Amino acid sequence: MEAMIRHQQGSVACGHTTVVVISDRPDVQGLKRAHALGIESICIPLPSIKDPNNRRLVHEKQIQEILNERDVELVLLSGYMRLLTPWLIERWAPNLLNIHPSLLPAFPGAHAHRDVLASNVHVTGCTVHRVDEGMDTGEILGQSRVPVFPDDDQTSLSQRVKITEHTLYPKIVDHLVTMTQPEAN
Repeated sequence: MEAMIRHQQGSVACGHTTVVVISDRPDVQGLKRAHALGIESICIPLPSIKDPNNRRLVHEKQIQEILNERDVELVLLSGYMRLLTPWLIERWAPNLLNIHPSLLPAFPGAHAHRDVLASNVHVTGCTVHRVDEGMDTGEILGQSRVPVFPDDDQTSLSQRVKITEHTLYPKIVDHLVTMTQPEAN
């Protein structure tokens, strides 16, 4: 998220702007960093509803209200570690993107770096994909490869992949925005 905002603020040719950053937890660095960069930062905590399905739906409706109020056109997930409901996905597809720290379809889910290291593969990377109802199963829009070194641990691998994520995600979003803008006469 921070890399995307810095890309937007530092690129004359960038055709997109982050208007709001949302988290369900008030103490996350993402909200603090976005605020420091001049971006509206909002915490929408999960409601105190017992039924998990209803809790998710109510939470997503609160998020949708914020997105509507700000005329958001594209939703970028960055560190959002929840599966979305079909209700929200229907409203945003195909304009709902995620970045994942592996070369999907390999190593989906929350523990990609751990799983990569346990598998003894020599290459990993990151993937930008559309979000669908599965876990990291949406259409792949772009990937970038990163070597896995014999002495890597989750921290060192994560840091190297993150560098690549910070380049790939803005590149893919720039490309999508360019494709959807009408040509100037």
